Amino acid sequence: MKTGRKRKSAIESIDRDRRYALPEAVALVAKASFAKFDESVDIAVRLGVNPKHADQMVRGATVLPHGIGKTVRVLVFAKGEKATEAQAAGADFVGADDLVAKVQEGWLDFETVIATPDMMGQVGRLGRVLGPRGLMPNPKTGTVTFDVTKAVKEAKGGKVEFRAEKEGGIVHAPIGKKSFSPDKLEENARALIAALMKAKPSAAKGTYLRSITISTTMGAGVKVDTATVEQATAEA
Repeated sequence: MKTGRKRKSAIESIDRDRRYALPEAVALVAKASFAKFDESVDIAVRLGVNPKHADQMVRGATVLPHGIGKTVRVLVFAKGEKATEAQAAGADFVGADDLVAKVQEGWLDFETVIATPDMMGQVGRLGRVLGPRGLMPNPKTGTVTFDVTKAVKEAKGGKVEFRAEKEGGIVHAPIGKKSFSPDKLEENARALIAALMKAKPSAAKGTYLRSITISTTMGAGVKVDTATVEQATAEA
């Protein structure tokens, strides 16, 4: 009952019919939160694409300037010199066939997977395990690469992968924590939106940024004025 009242109060603090400027939205989203823990702040962007068509799929990655406020455990499939390089860069788990077998057995104690191209023959066998969880290495997101030092440092430093859902063309991504200052949340949001704009497929017609909503894990969503965001991104 107590939580219900808090949630009701949080929802009432937001004008559900209004689309806020981004600086207002990120400031309001923390105030509208009622949870006692440091919730994640997430962004949902509905794009004017049909991801069911290959030429309209939006997928990529970007490094958020202020990270996401969480420690990311990185697994690297590599061998020899590249395995040593990955360890030196700060990867949490590094290996080759031994790690492939461990993941096949059900071990999933990591958030990001990176692989060198020469390991993809073995890693490809993990598609059924990693694919549904969004963990499969992919050249488009920079997670299939021989530059493991860069990949590991980006993953540890706040790299966020994004992919439009096949139903609705919506991209969901974290942009920080409730404890972040509004300025940091705004800069992270702008970095992600800029990456989405850059990834716009040439086949996409009409309005590209259909809607943007920002919310904490348990809080109410705050709608963002897409026109001002798109204009600011274009001018940056």
